[in-house]
Amino acid sequence: MSDLYKDILKESKRIEPWLVAIRRELHRIPEPGNEEYKTSAAISAILDQLEIPHSNIGTGVVGILEGSQPGTCVALRADMDALPLEEPEGRPYTSLHHGYMHACGHDAHMTVALGVAKLLTSRRAQLRGSVKFLFQPAEESTGGAKPMIEAGCLENPHVDYVLGLHVAPELPSGKAAFKSGPFYGASDNLEIVVKGLSAHGAHPEQGIDAIYISAHIIQALQSVISRSISPLDSAVITIGKIQGGTRNNIIANEVVLTGTIRTLSEVVRATLRTRIAELCAHTAEALGGTCETRIQPSYPVLSNHVPQTTLVREIAERILGPENVLDNEKPTLGVEDFAYFLQERPGTFWHLGCGKVGQSAITPLHSSGFDIDESCLAYGVAVQTASTLSLLGMGK
Repeated sequence: MSDLYKDILKESKRIEPWLVAIRRELHRIPEPGNEEYKTSAAISAILDQLEIPHSNIGTGVVGILEGSQPGTCVALRADMDALPLEEPEGRPYTSLHHGYMHACGHDAHMTVALGVAKLLTSRRAQLRGSVKFLFQPAEESTGGAKPMIEAGCLENPHVDYVLGLHVAPELPSGKAAFKSGPFYGASDNLEIVVKGLSAHGAHPEQGIDAIYISAHIIQALQSVISRSISPLDSAVITIGKIQGGTRNNIIANEVVLTGTIRTLSEVVRATLRTRIAELCAHTAEALGGTCETRIQPSYPVLSNHVPQTTLVREIAERILGPENVLDNEKPTLGVEDFAYFLQERPGTFWHLGCGKVGQSAITPLHSSGFDIDESCLAYGVAVQTASTLSLLGMGK
């Protein structure tokens, strides 16, 4: 390990009490997407202490650390919002906002970004270029990345590279995982409105049963996956809600099906949109009804850029040790709106191990039992700081 990386890891571990205190402060005040007012204020106060100018885009915060010399601009993104879950009592940092909890680790993401800011301010006099800190709202709900980009967060100064991370409870603290290319899936929201004709349950021949039609559509939708795309591609169609009918003895005249479509390529995504609409319309028509299909695009595929992924992975190996850096062989069909940043700028998104060393069972993200091993914070700060300096042309 070079002296630079040794120094950065030492500095990160030295500020560990500060990191833990911030993470716990943020953990106590979880807020839903686009309502992160206390979180935004807490971040702004810390940036003020670090003498980093900042501005707001909605509840989002953009901090800009200018170096003493001109050069490249690197952006680090950290999501801010929490989930509607009740946190168990008994932790010293349990949520003070009943019904909400940082069950996806966004408190850790924000803390890592603030830790990078703290380490880089001490190098401000030697810094070439600038670093932007993008604290983004609403990752879990409406998607805050795209509105921030549209509001100009990647300009003035122009961002050249973007970095992001997500804590991973399946990896013990001190480990990290990377994947070039497609890493997270794309999602589309699906609504299918099936219309028939009401009639008395005793006289079905006088009506057109929208529930019966819907049952056939649900079954047929799975044939789109098995027969309309290659078995070497990945996709899933989920119908998560069925709403229809008024009474047990009335033939239903309308049923609304809602769900999601998840894919890993834009080609497959386009194919599924077309085939689903065709299949639903033709199935309904064959059974005497009609059908309207509405597909609302959501997050795109998150695809990591090879050069930046390779660079950050190599830095992680030098900081954490090669035995602690893994490759994600398979992508996930989960979604992440950091994908929008990677559509605009080269960069990478990686997984930071946060599992508690020695624990017998993994408590997954998005569960009320989720928690992190807080030692992961210093490791995240070290890798992100060293990667930022390297992208600024200051690494060794």
